[in-house]
Order: sequence, then C-alpha cells, then structure tokens
Amino acid sequence: MRLTMECLRIPFNVAFRHASAERSATLSLWAEARAEGGAVGFGEGAPRDYVTGETLATGIAFFRKHQPSIETISDLDSLRRWLCAHDVEIDANPAAWCAIELALLDLLAKQAEQTLEQYLGLPALTGSQKFSAILGDNELPVLLAQFNQYRALGMADFKVKVGLDRKRDEAKMAALRAAGAGCRFRLDANNAWSDASAAIEYLRGVTVGDSPIEEPLRPSDLAGMRVLARACETAVILDESVLRISQLDALADDPMTWVVNVRVSKMGGLLRSLAVIDRAKQLGLRVIVGAQVGETSVLTRAALTVAAHAGDQLFAQEGAFGTQLLRADVCTPALMFGRGGVLDVGCVGRNGTKGLGLDIERPSAFLSALG
Repeated sequence: MRLTMECLRIPFNVAFRHASAERSATLSLWAEARAEGGAVGFGEGAPRDYVTGETLATGIAFFRKHQPSIETISDLDSLRRWLCAHDVEIDANPAAWCAIELALLDLLAKQAEQTLEQYLGLPALTGSQKFSAILGDNELPVLLAQFNQYRALGMADFKVKVGLDRKRDEAKMAALRAAGAGCRFRLDANNAWSDASAAIEYLRGVTVGDSPIEEPLRPSDLAGMRVLARACETAVILDESVLRISQLDALADDPMTWVVNVRVSKMGGLLRSLAVIDRAKQLGLRVIVGAQVGETSVLTRAALTVAAHAGDQLFAQEGAFGTQLLRADVCTPALMFGRGGVLDVGCVGRNGTKGLGLDIERPSAFLSALG
C-alpha cells in the first residue's frame, strides 16, 4: 500500500467570518491510500491552528515522519494498534491523522468489499439526518437575507456567530427573534472573552431564551463557563475545550451543563470520534456532531457515521454544505442537505461503491504540495 498527502484548497462561493478567523477557501489535508491492485482510499483532515495548534505544514511533517510505518497497516487490527501506539502524537496532529485514517478505512473496506459500517461492525446507515443552518458574523442585511433563504428551505435550527460587536449582535438577535418564531437558536462565540463577568454582561442582551452558548471563554476555562451557564441559565457547548476523550471526565459531575461538539477532524479521526461518543453516552453528555468550515463530502460522510452512533444523545448536527459553500466538491453528487436541512443518508453507496460509498473524482485542480 502506498500513501500520499497533499494540501487541498477549494474556493468558497462566499467568505465566512467568526471571532477566530475569516475564510474564503478550504484549508485541508488530502490523503490517498493506493493498493497494488489499484483500489484507492480517500481521506480528509482540516487543521485549524486556533483549535488544535495544527497547520498544513505540521500535518505534512507528521505524515512524512510516519509514512513508512503507516504503509505497513493491512487491516483493522493493525490500524487500531498503530493508533494506540501513537496516541500522544495523534493528540498533537489530529487532522493529519484523520485524513490518513479515513483513507486507510476507505481502502481497507473496499478491499473487503464492505461498506464502512460493515467493516467497523456498525449498523448500516438508514433514513435521514437533519442539519443546522450556520449564520456567520455578517452585517444585518446580509445575515437576514441568509436567514430568509434558510427559512425558505424549511430550516428551523440555527447556529449564530457572536462576540465581535455587541450592538451588532444585539440588533441581529432581536431581528432573528422577530423573524424566527418557532426557530431554535444557539450561539457560538469562538472564545471571544477572557472573563466570565464580561461575557455574561455582553450576552444578556444577545441570548434568546435558554440558547446554548458555544465556547464563550478561553479554551478549558470550565470554572468560568460554569459560572456563565448558571448566570445565563443555559448550557455551554464545548468545542476547543474538548479535543480528546480524557477531557470528558471533568464534565461528569454536571453533565446537563454541557454539550460536546464532536468534530471528526478535531478529535483525530473516525475511530477516536466513535470512542468519544461512547464515553459521552456513559456520562450522560449531549453531543453536537460538528464540522470545520469548508469540509468536503469526505468529512461529511465520516460525520454521518458518528451522528448515527450518537443516537438519542445527539443535540444537533452541522456541516453538509457541499457546493452551497464550496465552488466544487470532490464527488458528484456532493453530500449536502436539502429541504428542511435533511440529508438522505441512504444515498451513500447507492451506486454499489464500498468503503465510504462515495464516487470520488481526484480533485487535482485544487491539490498542491506544501508551499
């Protein structure tokens, strides 16, 4: 088996902004695992320096260091052994490993002539999954136009970026309250504040009912976030504050205070994400299966498996924007939600494709070596 990794950059149809970054294109690592017989597995990881400290450069360095030993992986058991043996290094390079692991799982399942779920011993994907709409930090006319487009599509679950401008946030949430009767809102501050008191004062004019707030304070400031949760009478969604399974134990005493955002790339791949879901269930924690802005259908596909595994603990699901955000995707048709935010997961593998079940065309026009 031969493994390769490149940088993937696909332009967005529109720029997306929040308190930590502004993006106008994907920022991903693209992995391919090729067997001697010609089968190919594809994987994607999305490094974010403000989440895990990763960059494209560190991801490529991790790949180059471990490529020889990874290419000896031949089945699920040897994959799990490699993962366990390199757990600490994966903690520091979760997106790079995510891309590699997905490519390996896609290839190994194809060689076994099984779907991803069959290969992992999981129930088959059935039915549909429902996704949230995401509203970035835009000027009010632009934001309301986007909101109305989502509403016309029948969507009623919204994640709203806040934390950059108090007057603008108060105005946009007042407008959304007025226009969005029956809608559910949650807020995402992307670690905008360093002090709980300042965050509480800011949010009092912004929150909508008991809308959960995501990462209002600096990552891992659980004490401050507990104070904020009590003051605002709402739950706190943890994203940057939970990067690995061991961090869940600190939430065990008050599970209803928290919702954990499980993003496959952030957690270090599919297998580690499934383990996080299992532990969250044991602790009674609700989860969001999230997404990095700009993911292609490969990471969307992996997240479908995680969301299905979450079952009743699933609070919301993000992603599946496909070509609604990207100028192009890596497969046709792209995996993306339609009316009501619904994606028919039964569409995966309908053409008989095993592994991830996607008909992927190598995105050569958007691939490059580092630099």
